[in-house]
Amino acid sequence: MSDRATETRVDEVEDRLVTAVAVGEYLPGAGLPPERELAALLGVARVTVRGAIARLVDRGLLETRRGRGGGTFVRTQWPDTSSDAVGRVLLARWAAIQDTADAIALLHGALAAAAAERATPDDVELIRSRLDVFRRASSGIEKQQADAVLHRSIIDAARNDALRTALAGLESQISIAAPAHLWGTAEGMAEMETRALHEHEALVEAVCSGRATEAGTIARQHVGIDVELLELAVRRTGQVPRH
Repeated sequence: MSDRATETRVDEVEDRLVTAVAVGEYLPGAGLPPERELAALLGVARVTVRGAIARLVDRGLLETRRGRGGGTFVRTQWPDTSSDAVGRVLLARWAAIQDTADAIALLHGALAAAAAERATPDDVELIRSRLDVFRRASSGIEKQQADAVLHRSIIDAARNDALRTALAGLESQISIAAPAHLWGTAEGMAEMETRALHEHEALVEAVCSGRATEAGTIARQHVGIDVELLELAVRRTGQVPRH
């Protein structure tokens, strides 16, 4: 690969990582996956990831830590200098994002409906306990992690590996950090988390009460939060997403 092509690939990965941080895939204080895993997720060589990370460390967006528990961590969410990259990446991918998000919503709905029909008493107890963990979790990373675990418990209760695998593949097309959902920016996080709690409570009640149609509808609508956060990110850059 030529030096120019390598530089272009580093630019692309840098833009993807900036965007991932801006929309809350990785929140301040969160660790990025190891270079090898990140390279596989992005379909590039490790040297490309290393180059992009080095740039973002220089810009103050990321920091590297040595020793036990070390790695690459997010320092700040959205420096003013990031707006162009965020708008460029999201607008270029917008049609694909909308199409993929629609498919993700349909699959979440199907899995929630199946969970409502198939959940055992043990599943119900686990799902309710994970809702309580989400309710008590601290804002930010802890709530984002509790959210992923709650959704995973509902997906597991559906007992359909084909749907689970299809969903994981689609979510990875939108979010580098999948299955963790987007979490937005610090300014709107409290409002988003309150909304998510209300929707989680309704979803869990429908699933655990065996109301399959209602569970499917709530799940489809709930995952629309991700698209709303992406659209807000585009608008924050001064751009308007194409519908």
